[in-house]
Amino acid sequence: MSRASRPLWQRTSVTAAAVLAAVMILSVGGPAAMAEPSTTPPKNAAPQQHTPPGPRTDQEANPGEGSPYPVAPKGKQILDLSVPSESMGRSIPIRVLLPADTSKPRPTLYLLNGAGGGEGTGTWFAQTDVVNFFADKNVNVVVPMSGAYSYYTDWQKPDPVLGRNKWTTFLTKELPPVIDKRLNTTKVNGIAGISMAGTSVLGLAESAPDLYRSVASYSGCAETSSPLGQLYIRLVVEGRGGANTTNMWGPYGGPGWRANDPIVQAGKLRGKSLYISSGTGQSGPYDKLDGRDIGGDLNKLVDRVLVGGGIEAATHQCTVNLQNRLRGLGIPATFEYSPGTHTWEYWQDQLHRSWPQIARSLGE
Repeated sequence: MSRASRPLWQRTSVTAAAVLAAVMILSVGGPAAMAEPSTTPPKNAAPQQHTPPGPRTDQEANPGEGSPYPVAPKGKQILDLSVPSESMGRSIPIRVLLPADTSKPRPTLYLLNGAGGGEGTGTWFAQTDVVNFFADKNVNVVVPMSGAYSYYTDWQKPDPVLGRNKWTTFLTKELPPVIDKRLNTTKVNGIAGISMAGTSVLGLAESAPDLYRSVASYSGCAETSSPLGQLYIRLVVEGRGGANTTNMWGPYGGPGWRANDPIVQAGKLRGKSLYISSGTGQSGPYDKLDGRDIGGDLNKLVDRVLVGGGIEAATHQCTVNLQNRLRGLGIPATFEYSPGTHTWEYWQDQLHRSWPQIARSLGE
């Protein structure tokens, strides 16, 4: 097929597609079909926290009735914890998938949700087969169920909408000792995340270089201080979260943005097992009219292809930039690219594909 005969979203350049997606999300209201589903805040959330309704993208769509991956009931494998955070002044809900065999200490995989932070329906538990996938594996899977639009980082200032966020402190200093003591772990850790958290896991690994042996980033934008990286972050924090992004790392272009840029700080990833993936933004096997969450609705398909494809095109560009940076530093990493949009089905596939590498790094 010639370039001219391809659909518009397959002919749009990576940068143009990213800008198109950002404009659509950041515009007031956005497409009606992209309204954010309502979320239920955690019981111990700070009183000032409020998540306003706003645009949502396909990556955290509500599966609706008949989802093949309903939230699993609590049972032998699932443990829910409430872990106090002194730095944030509240308790954080944590869901744990326990190892198949708990007779001896096991390693831990910290698995982060996307932009919604696990506070709505966009979670690994509701959108993927994560419970069944890990049912026969000997690893503790620890999933924070809070942190919407926070980038799981330490914010410089409290935000009127999102409250006080000190996620780097919580995830690297406050939570691991609780998990290690409560679950009798080997203290060998990995971390993985999607979308917003695909950026965060890289930054967390760089901020605590001795904590994680393995890092897996799925469809994250690995840069924050570039114009493209800042545009992507504003799409999430402002366009979806309704918060003030400068409360996070200070003025745009300031030192806080470079200090938290995974590409700028990439040398700190040396010695870790790195698995980094992104779709190209072009339509893949799950982007079809009869696909899950599409249900024959042409408008939903167009939203996924244009907006989800544009967002994934942006993460693809960020990922290529990270690959070039790591190559220049002589740091080995596994990179995987394939057609696809910013959607849960692709992230489930990437979790499955990356697991053998993650497991080896954790000693399993």
